[in-house]
Amino acid sequence: MTKSGDRPIKHSERPHGGAGFVSIEDLLEKEQLGGHCKFFAQVTLKPSCEVGHHEHHDEVEAYYILSGNGMYDDNGRAVAVEPGDVVFCKDGDGHGIKNTGTCDLVFIALILVR
Repeated sequence: MTKSGDRPIKHSERPHGGAGFVSIEDLLEKEQLGGHCKFFAQVTLKPSCEVGHHEHHDEVEAYYILSGNGMYDDNGRAVAVEPGDVVFCKDGDGHGIKNTGTCDLVFIALILVR
């Protein structure tokens, strides 16, 4: 088990060539992820910040939007996202996300490897 406040938060500048910064809170330790999970984290984007468009190969990624609003780049197609939405990037496709709102865009990101 991990408790909120006990997990370190990492900051990354211009993720995948996007604008601004992203904050990443790993929800499990690397050794807890198992053989098919590469990444399981809560991600926070401040207003106007973004994760740039990138592709996934031999893996898939899902985002579960917790709070805020943004635009999701679904393989080149812009889709508005809000709390409760789930987006999925399949193997071989690309995606990105930008905070277009006035408060933090917070989501859970999960990457599973094939």
